[in-house]
Amino acid sequence: MLATLIQNDHAFDESVRAAHLLIILPKADKMAAKYQLPAEQVLNDLLQRQGTSVSKLAETPLSANLQNGSLYTWVMVDSSKSLFEQQTSLRKAVQLLLDEHPAEIHLAVYGEDVQKRHLAELAVYITWVNGAILPIRKQRKPDVKPLERIFLHGVTDATGFAAQRAQAEGNFLARGLTILPPNELTPKTYREQIRKLAASENWQYEEYELPRLRELGAGAFGAVAQGSFAEDAAIVHLRRTAEHGESGRSIALVGKGICFDTGGHNLKSARHMYGMHEDMNGSAVALGVLLAATRADLPINIDCWLAIAQNQIGPNAFKQNDVITSLNGMTIEIVHTDAEGRLVLADTLTLAAREKPDLIIDYATLTGSLITALGSRYSGVFTNRDYLAQNAVAVGRSSGERVCVFPMDSDYEADLESKIADIKQCNMESEADHILAACFLRHFVNDVPWLHMDLSAVRHRDGLGAVGTEVTGFGVTWSMHFLQEILKILQKRTSKPRAD
Repeated sequence: MLATLIQNDHAFDESVRAAHLLIILPKADKMAAKYQLPAEQVLNDLLQRQGTSVSKLAETPLSANLQNGSLYTWVMVDSSKSLFEQQTSLRKAVQLLLDEHPAEIHLAVYGEDVQKRHLAELAVYITWVNGAILPIRKQRKPDVKPLERIFLHGVTDATGFAAQRAQAEGNFLARGLTILPPNELTPKTYREQIRKLAASENWQYEEYELPRLRELGAGAFGAVAQGSFAEDAAIVHLRRTAEHGESGRSIALVGKGICFDTGGHNLKSARHMYGMHEDMNGSAVALGVLLAATRADLPINIDCWLAIAQNQIGPNAFKQNDVITSLNGMTIEIVHTDAEGRLVLADTLTLAAREKPDLIIDYATLTGSLITALGSRYSGVFTNRDYLAQNAVAVGRSSGERVCVFPMDSDYEADLESKIADIKQCNMESEADHILAACFLRHFVNDVPWLHMDLSAVRHRDGLGAVGTEVTGFGVTWSMHFLQEILKILQKRTSKPRAD
């Protein structure tokens, strides 16, 4: 649960007992006298002792323990820097207070009206997303409690910062699911959790279990699932219908939900298998986006398709050189059993495309080569529409979740040519495998406008941007900003035929 927000449009009153206070300012070379900051003399003494100017607060926040026992922190946010850098600076300042695990935090925002609005939105979101406590399974749990209340001084919002709260709730759901251990989050128990969530959020819930998928001819998904002793894999379909949405307009979200990935017959080493319970992160992000869109009441219908399975090794597991037939009829030559994600996504994308949405977005921890290309600070996107590529990068800047667009030119397809099937699943060299994986997936979207996000920023040791935990929930906030841009495009097309 996220903390309760209590708003006050007046400046912070020092008569208020605030055990933990963050004072947030726009960057300036000197302090404006009109601010009348709380404990300003304490701040001045700190700066004098360190021999620094007040503008240094934009680089490093300062904290001080007051005589009454309160902890005050001062930070400046430099609006000339990227939003990612602003988020990082503010998150580090908030963390100085959260490290003491307080029940409540006071946020005091200063500046001109536009500045205060921007700073408040950042501060509230960052405090919400970092104040909640992720699941922990220690017998002796550390003395850590979630933040219960946030007091915001200097700014009010009629919606209670509903958009920021929705994004924080979606991000928290994605991170919370991703870190669950694989003996706890199996395909069976994952589906049970999703079913409960669907009931609470009034989403339609449908499962394509293995017998049904086999009957439909979903051989790509079935090939991956057949290695598991427990036949609990399924494609889950959720539908959220907007009350006041664009008539007939819909977005499809698709997520890779491999609850554990051994690599199959091409078994991973211990080093590379450790952490493979997080290979379902794409599905968790898709779920987080659906929850955030629901809570924010985005005016568009959303179908969410989750490919939930495990990639196990066993007598029935699929093998190299197998030839399988996917749901859209394409035959696929298996080259490497550790490239299972693109197989479960192939049939799931086919189902999503058959509904003819206005846009498909899929999320997956798909390839190691993407991490080689970008590290863990960006994620990679691929698309079959130029306008989606342009919007994706712009939204990466405006959301603080940065993305890089990769090519999918047709000549890459030569590396997927098979002598015995319609297409190879991948090639043995793994050169530019993130590009080849996207080229492979493109065959299953039926030319529907489509964007594929290969998640490399799912995990970053020191946190990333607004989020301070190693598991970042990357993609939820980006998607919420991206969907807002797509809504603008669809609204312009309302009176026109659905041309791409």
